Amino acid sequence: MFSSERLKGIDVFVCVADAGSFKVAAERMNLTASAVSKGIARLEHRLHVRLFNRTTRRLSLTDAGAAFYRTCTGVLAELEEAEGWLQAESVEPRGRIRIDLPAAFGRLRALPVLLTFLQRHPLLHPHISFSDRFIDPVAEGVDIVVRVGGPDVWPGAWGHRYLGSERLVFCASPAYLQQHGEPLTDRDLEQHVCVAYARADGTAGPWRFTGNQPAEMERRMMAAQYLVGDGEGQVMAVQAGCGISQLPTWLIKQQLAEGTLVEVLPHLASEGLAIHLVWPKSREAVPKVNALLEALAAGLMPGL
Repeated sequence: MFSSERLKGIDVFVCVADAGSFKVAAERMNLTASAVSKGIARLEHRLHVRLFNRTTRRLSLTDAGAAFYRTCTGVLAELEEAEGWLQAESVEPRGRIRIDLPAAFGRLRALPVLLTFLQRHPLLHPHISFSDRFIDPVAEGVDIVVRVGGPDVWPGAWGHRYLGSERLVFCASPAYLQQHGEPLTDRDLEQHVCVAYARADGTAGPWRFTGNQPAEMERRMMAAQYLVGDGEGQVMAVQAGCGISQLPTWLIKQQLAEGTLVEVLPHLASEGLAIHLVWPKSREAVPKVNALLEALAAGLMPGL
């Protein structure tokens, strides 16, 4: 585990190496020569190595000291650069940022919000990926993940924000309903052709039905004739008149408005999966990450 003790004395060491003298380094750092000398001695004791060759006339780096100097100057330069970036980001977010979105929800709902934000901040360089698998943002180097569904308890290294839940409705095309009639109860669905989501193992995702109490939720496996492993693919199948499906309103908002899909069994509309923002806690204080989290939360929460 990293300890802040490792940083102690580095600035003094670099200053002495640059100055070639304890006295000159002390003047530059506004310290006493004795304090500088003791600081170097403590650093050498901690590292178990001699950093300087000392004579009455001359102070020079040992081979180990020269190697340590190169490392220290690199670290200090990176810290100075990072501080500069953070100060600049407080005015304008900039630099690389990686976001992973779910496939259908990402393209239809999250990506427009994300692109609007990026257009306002042209100094950002985004890496946007799409996947429905559950990923570890810490292990995979992702700054922000948008997910539909997920665990009830998130790992301690991850930050997360609940945005709301999708609303699920049953729907079909007008042509299908004209040919097969409209179901009036959930049991009527057993007499209809069902279009369900195909999970990775080839089984159908269950449909959700509200129970006798508002908080109750029943997951029911349906005998689906069509299995489609993509949300937009499901919409296309239902629009083509292949059958009835249960879909989130964010996915079919346009189709319902245009009348190419019709909601059926409206009294059975139910709450679907939770939608979350997820990020490594170690990244949440970075201004560009925090700014994008706020933009996604504001843009995705309405109308879920």
